[in-house]
Amino acid sequence: MVATWTVYVARTAGAISMARPKKSDAPDLAERVNLTAGAIERLTCPAGKQQAFMRDSEAPGLRVRVTAAGAKSFVYEAKLNRQTIRRTIGDVKLWSIEQARTEARRLAVVLDSGQDPREIERQQQADKAAQAAAAIVQAVAAQREAVTVGEAWAAYVAERTPHWGDLHRKDHERLTRAGGETSKRGTRGRGVTIAGPLHPLLGLALRDLTAPVIEAWAAREAQTRPTAARLAWRLLKAFLGWCAEQPEYAPVLPSVNPAKTKKAREALGKPKAKDDSLLKEQLPAWFAAVRSIGNPTVAAYLQTLLLTGARPGEVLAMRWDDLNTQWRGLTIRDKVEGERVIPLTPYVHNLLAALPRRNEFVFASSRNENAPLTEPNHAHDKACKVAAIDGLTLHGLRRSFGTLSEWLEAPSGVVAQIQGHKPSATAEKHYRVRPLDLLRVHHERIEAWILEQAGIVFDAKAEPGKLRAVN
Repeated sequence: MVATWTVYVARTAGAISMARPKKSDAPDLAERVNLTAGAIERLTCPAGKQQAFMRDSEAPGLRVRVTAAGAKSFVYEAKLNRQTIRRTIGDVKLWSIEQARTEARRLAVVLDSGQDPREIERQQQADKAAQAAAAIVQAVAAQREAVTVGEAWAAYVAERTPHWGDLHRKDHERLTRAGGETSKRGTRGRGVTIAGPLHPLLGLALRDLTAPVIEAWAAREAQTRPTAARLAWRLLKAFLGWCAEQPEYAPVLPSVNPAKTKKAREALGKPKAKDDSLLKEQLPAWFAAVRSIGNPTVAAYLQTLLLTGARPGEVLAMRWDDLNTQWRGLTIRDKVEGERVIPLTPYVHNLLAALPRRNEFVFASSRNENAPLTEPNHAHDKACKVAAIDGLTLHGLRRSFGTLSEWLEAPSGVVAQIQGHKPSATAEKHYRVRPLDLLRVHHERIEAWILEQAGIVFDAKAEPGKLRAVN
């Protein structure tokens, strides 16, 4: 009897032992389990399946999903309108079991109210995206509202510089300079440079550059420097026209260019017609006085200015590379068109060949080794005083070339092309661009006539650099 009981107990214990799973065994996915870190760790995806779920016994709807690759995450699963919905809560490495249960209970409450948690989340994400987009739009608008004239001007100059000539670019720099630099020239006796006409506008917000502001600016600048102010106004109009075409600046500008107003135009006034030019009878005295200037570079510059009809700045910008002795051409860095090529006439060629080569510039500064000569207004004024000629400016020498050419009845289109003007249709009905050799015929004739009237005997066949001329 005792033996039989012993056998019974042993067999019963063995059966119980076989029914109780080991801690190392994978959880039974058919049953709800009390989620533990150990159970989650032991969870594996059955062979032949892409994913499997272990259900929590504490929080209804909470599952732990395991993929065939071994990735594990908390998910919530329930029925809504007879359809199974499933939402991922998060990675088991990032969420604790209690956090997952709390989230599952929250989702259950949402579901009980008849709402789909997934739709709520999508709406929240859409709202966040809309808020972010609105914030970006607001930030862009604020940035656009805050942009200054100076910032937009810098962008304008950088974008347009490749399309401008060097002198045109320098006009933009000169008219916006801050001033206040110590200098002996161009300071009107103050000892420091004066701010350009456009400089007071650079600190304004672009949105504040309105028509009344520009009109008031034009009225102020016209009182002291009308010529510079008119040029600045023209540049300002072009700048604002460019801004109106840029998506980042256009929204803050009015539909009509604020610089194009009648009041601004009237405040600046019309430029007075300049009539300073050399008379034919003044040529001997002018040449004699200029050729007596102690600085040969200045003397050569002034004569070249008259005999080419170029702008003062264009002649100063001439580099040695601009001289083509093979084809007897001279490249002028045009303020308007970029560049043009005119004849290298004999007398001018001799003048230039005799100059020292201090740097890349033909008319090099004797003080600054890397710069050209500064405009010799003072030296020219002294020469004109000696010659008893009043009011003749450097630009008047350019005008002189045009007026003196009329004595020879040279074609207006030829003179215009040499000087870099665009001839009007009335001046030359059938205007055409002449080749260099045809220009040379007329230009050399003009030079020879001017020298003749000046009383200068010049051998056009003289070797360059060995000028032979007598009064």
